[in-house]
Amino acid sequence: MAAGSGGKKKSKGGLDHEQIIMQFNQMRQEYRGIMGKIGELEMEEFAWNKIMFPLFICSTVIEALKGVEPERRCFRMIGGVLVERTVKDVLPALENNKQQISGLINKLKDSLTGKEQELKAFKEKHNIHVKGEKDAPSEEAVQTGDKTSGVLVPQDSS
Repeated sequence: MAAGSGGKKKSKGGLDHEQIIMQFNQMRQEYRGIMGKIGELEMEEFAWNKIMFPLFICSTVIEALKGVEPERRCFRMIGGVLVERTVKDVLPALENNKQQISGLINKLKDSLTGKEQELKAFKEKHNIHVKGEKDAPSEEAVQTGDKTSGVLVPQDSS
């Protein structure tokens, strides 16, 4: 073993393999976090559009309130508290909430696309290959729903 060798090789960009792996894993966690948040919001949006729970406000309620006189009283759950309001107060707030959820989902999808490109560029720059991950999933794997654990394997470019 050479005396000058500290056991850590520097790669392109001045990072050693452990730092590259840690940074890559952190980027993957951020990517997965964004995906998880999108999933949560889409489920919430789905509930707004498709499902009618007794206390959950959805598009059906918005449509029903549009046909009601504006001065009629109605009740709304805000932060676990049932409050009395008029239709003219509640309807714009409900429509605004629905639009904000849709807007947030779109922003998160844009962020996810950017994070995906950043992750791909990092993998290419540092020649990272994840064990069990292929460049393009095989047709058989897609049909059977095969999932792999994804173990990170750094490869030396020397």
